[in-house]
Amino acid sequence: MNTLVMWGTSAALLYSAVVLFAPTLLPASARAVYFEAAAVIITLILAGRWMEACAKSSTGNAIRALTALTARAERGGQTLELALADVVVGDILHLRPGERVAVDGIVMTGRTLIDESMLTGEPMPLAKTTGDAVTGGTVNGTGALTFRATAVGSATVLAHILRLVEQAQAARLPVQDMVNRIAVIFVPAVLGVATLIVVLWLVFGPAPAITNALVAGVSVLIVACPCAMGLAVPTSIMVGTGRAAEMGVLFRGGGGMQTLAEVATVAFDKTGRLIAGRPALIDLVTLGLTDDHALALAAAAEPGQSIPSPARSWLQQGRAA
Repeated sequence: MNTLVMWGTSAALLYSAVVLFAPTLLPASARAVYFEAAAVIITLILAGRWMEACAKSSTGNAIRALTALTARAERGGQTLELALADVVVGDILHLRPGERVAVDGIVMTGRTLIDESMLTGEPMPLAKTTGDAVTGGTVNGTGALTFRATAVGSATVLAHILRLVEQAQAARLPVQDMVNRIAVIFVPAVLGVATLIVVLWLVFGPAPAITNALVAGVSVLIVACPCAMGLAVPTSIMVGTGRAAEMGVLFRGGGGMQTLAEVATVAFDKTGRLIAGRPALIDLVTLGLTDDHALALAAAAEPGQSIPSPARSWLQQGRAA
């Protein structure tokens, strides 16, 4: 594509330059400039490259959003809000309900449920308590805990996943390799056809023959540009891999994306569970407490906060009942 665009725009620019600076070399009827045509072609190509860059950037931002986390670490007897780059192995980190785990680590205190579907695909959260491992990027449930960082930066599981996604984005699809093999023959053939057309217009074309020959030859070069493969395919790869990563689907190479388009049936083994993975409260049974009081107790206990005095009395009444 670049070769054809280069030849087409260069021919238009050089011819226009001759008309502008040495018009006597050409007949009066052929003194037309085509600067705007060359500028439009280059602008369109650059606009396509810019859109591709924007798509790549937005996709990368969506993926990197998983790493745009902060962590609360214990430093000098205080709990400080730190960027991930400032967290070191051995730091004691605090994790609140609903937050993402900042780095890989081992639970020191607390108990919670963590959604690890981004790693395992299992929709149900897993219970975590003292001694269990937690992975950066997973989502904490309603409990609170502290954990010791065991891997930070590029050593985390999440960083490894991001590297796989970036490799998939940079990979070439098999169809692109096929196009490259075709281009070895296609580009010289197009250049030959364009040259032949210019010669035919110069010999048999009406006046002004030079202008008509130039327009015809440049048109062949520009129309023959494989813009769809040069612009659309890379953009689709970037957007597709980024969107898939957001939904928990990772591609290790571009070939997987192309093959997926041909999939008609997906089979799950006997251990596969096709469920929503979002537990819901459907009923509430209490002893000696109203529903509101019971829910207030649960809400106070889950974040690991101290139970307020009124709630404590309701809890004691409930236990007595």
